[in-house]
Formats: sequence, structure tokens, C-alpha cells
Amino acid sequence: MARLKYQLRAVGLDFLGTAPVKLVFSAAVAAPPGTVYHALAEDTPGWSEWFAAVKYARPTEAGRHVVLSGGLRFEETVLIAEEPGRYVYRADATNRPGVRAMLEEWRVEPAAGCSLVQWTIAVDPAPATAGFLRLLTPVLRSSFRTAMQKLDRRNL
Repeated sequence: MARLKYQLRAVGLDFLGTAPVKLVFSAAVAAPPGTVYHALAEDTPGWSEWFAAVKYARPTEAGRHVVLSGGLRFEETVLIAEEPGRYVYRADATNRPGVRAMLEEWRVEPAAGCSLVQWTIAVDPAPATAGFLRLLTPVLRSSFRTAMQKLDRRNL
């Protein structure tokens, strides 16, 4: 596969607390934490079955290659894969400008008869992209909730 044109700044876990834009979404799902973690961290190709925004995903040596709706692509490095509670990856390159750095964290915690799933997106957007991200937040929230519902149905 061709190398992606836009390299992003390599950030560490501290970026979760220092990113200029941080979006956090959460939902309860009936599936147990181990099942949710497996879908997130171990079944990379399966993302396209439950997360509509993901059209294609495959594991790579260091992480993942992901293609989103509309053709946006990312090469990612997995930083943390701690079963069953935490999965963190950094975007290293993309095929479109607009993001200077990005890190995503998924947390899965057991709750009474279900799992609580939290998705955090930490971004350093280019100035022209910052306003667009704010407008996109409700769409991302809805996409996340629908994805969690589909993941639940898939695992029941």
C-alpha cells in the first residue's frame, strides 16, 4: 500500500490531557468487558461490521490501517492494549490534511450486568479544521452510540 502523504506529530499518552480538542463519548453495552475488548483490540477487520464510519480496517505490524467513510485513511500505532480495559492508538499518517496530531483511547469497565465503554478522541487540528470538528461532534456522538448498539447486537 502506498505511503500516506500527511505525517502527523507523534504524541504520547500525555496528549490525552493536553490536546487542544478532546471529545469524549460513553455508552453502556450488555456485552461483557472481555467481549468488547476483543472487538476493539483483537478483531480489527470486524470494525467495519459494527462501526459504520469504518469501511475497512486491517492490522499492521505496529498497529492498524483504517479507511473511513468518504475515503479518509489512517496508519495508526497501538500504544496500549491492556485486556480487558484499555486500548489506545495514535494516528501517524493520513491521506488528507487538517489534523496535526491525534490519539484515541477506548476504556471498557465492568458495571452491573453490562460494560461501560468510553471513547476519547484527542486532536490537534489545523486552524481550519477546529471549527469543523466542533460541528462534527454530534455526528460522532451519534455514530458512536449506533456502533455500540450494533456491537451489542453482534455479541448477544
